Amino acid sequence: MRRVGFISAAFATLYYDAFRAGMADLGYVEGQSFVFHTRFGEDLDVLAAALVAEKPDLIVAAGGGAVRAVRKVPHSLPVVFSFSGDPVAAGFVKSLAQPGSNISGISLMSLDLVGKRMELLRESVPQLRKVAILANAEHPGEQLERSTSISSANALGVEHAYFQVQNPAEIDAALAAIAASGAEAMVVFPDALTVAHRKRIADAALRARIAAISGWAEFAESGFLMSYGPNLRVSYRRLASFVDKVLKGTNPGALPVERPSVVEMIYNARTAKALGREVPAAVVARADRVLQ
Repeated sequence: MRRVGFISAAFATLYYDAFRAGMADLGYVEGQSFVFHTRFGEDLDVLAAALVAEKPDLIVAAGGGAVRAVRKVPHSLPVVFSFSGDPVAAGFVKSLAQPGSNISGISLMSLDLVGKRMELLRESVPQLRKVAILANAEHPGEQLERSTSISSANALGVEHAYFQVQNPAEIDAALAAIAASGAEAMVVFPDALTVAHRKRIADAALRARIAAISGWAEFAESGFLMSYGPNLRVSYRRLASFVDKVLKGTNPGALPVERPSVVEMIYNARTAKALGREVPAAVVARADRVLQ
């Protein structure tokens, strides 16, 4: 009986079932060939210490906060991660091709997608003059994502304004400043903080008549105009293959970090109607899913 630890902030329970399905795909039967030791919550340092103390065969860390917390605890357990930022910039791995140490997994960040989101906003809001960028300044990879977004906005002839948040208490003030900035559109960098408060951000954008985009389908499903980025359920299902290899004896440090294999665009027609926007048919036609 193998023991698999799984730790994340509460938001990642959205994807836990996808990971479990991936384990089943590979022939693992929960309760027979393996058992889960799960920890979900906000105090990740405490949860990580408790999980490491149980000495599972490996730990799956979902999200940057979970990875950091697990790495703070002295141990030599293999770690498999899913992380929305750049794991090299975060110091989790030495390189994507050769992670080193006892850790590897999937990075959900792709700078190619960042520029594409800006382009989609420009096409969806033809008279776009100014775009707001909302991001968690503490998120590893934020600087790269910010510079790429700004470069994309400049290339499209669109003015930009940057607004940062580092905790939930700062979100309302940032959203009020965005509403007062004159921005017609908003790019929200996806991470644990923004996904946890995605509905709050979507509602504020709608009240301010701002077209919002982010990287994961959950944002569009919560009221953003659209999302463009990796299918997280597919990525978490894929994460099971890392676990399978580690349980069969592979050092995770020898497994290259992967990027998402499935990218999707989700368009929320309800939000477009509420905003009073006529999004060009050519943009809507490219959507993998339209929310009516």
